Amino acid sequence: MSRKILFRADSSSDIGTGHIMRDLVLAKQFQGDNIIFACQELEGNLIDKIPYRVEILKSNTLEELNHLVKKLQIDMIVIDHYDINYEFEKQLKTQNPKLQIFVLDDTYEKHYCDILLNHNIYADAKKYEGLVPKDCELRCGSRYTLLREEFHEEKKIHREKMYDIFIAMGGADTANLNVRLLELLPKHYNIAVVTTTANKHLSELKQYVEDKKHISLHINSSQIARLMNQSKFAIVTPSVTVHEVNFMGVDFLAIKTAENQKEMYDFLKERGFSVMEAFDNERFQKILNQSMLK
Repeated sequence: MSRKILFRADSSSDIGTGHIMRDLVLAKQFQGDNIIFACQELEGNLIDKIPYRVEILKSNTLEELNHLVKKLQIDMIVIDHYDINYEFEKQLKTQNPKLQIFVLDDTYEKHYCDILLNHNIYADAKKYEGLVPKDCELRCGSRYTLLREEFHEEKKIHREKMYDIFIAMGGADTANLNVRLLELLPKHYNIAVVTTTANKHLSELKQYVEDKKHISLHINSSQIARLMNQSKFAIVTPSVTVHEVNFMGVDFLAIKTAENQKEMYDFLKERGFSVMEAFDNERFQKILNQSMLK
């Protein structure tokens, strides 16, 4: 008998697109189950890209979500949301004792859940001691990394390196770094830039690349793995994108643009990867020159 599984996640020009993208990978693991998403209609959202039934929420309140869980008779809720915390989860469980709560976490927060997934390469199950119930099932580390099928397929293919640089500053580029990076890169480099319609700076980016034949702009691309495979070097954020470029065997520079990237940033720095805690023109040029000479 199939279960009803509700994914609670949002996307927007401010939040970014990462939560929804990884949840779509996770949703495929629940084959045979009835998948539903619950999202707020925020500016720059990815709701139209979700190939499942979507329930629109007017708020991020416990009351509204609890009403939806009861109305739809949900068996499991997957929570991937930084603004839903331990107390919220505990009250949801109290009001729905049979509801299984599955939480995605990146930053070692306290959670009231039955299953916790930290799919990052830095994830350490020991760090959750005292942060989750004793009977919580912990799924931590690279064996649980959520990679889209396109990466597994693309990994098998040897492609010509068409691009010197691949740039992915997050689907929403919340730090507005794309144009700044492009301005600093040599004009003889062939560059692939990926972004989405959630990027509030998209018109500025489009205008910048319009007359530059060496820059290829990809919006809402379904060919990310291929573009990485065709690139010699990548400039990314210390996020899930690191898992992707690392899996594809592409050297990279990771520039931290948000506080929730700290764990990944620290992990990469400790292991000698090229990282920047904040964008700096001179340091960027130095790292790039060293990397491209390899």
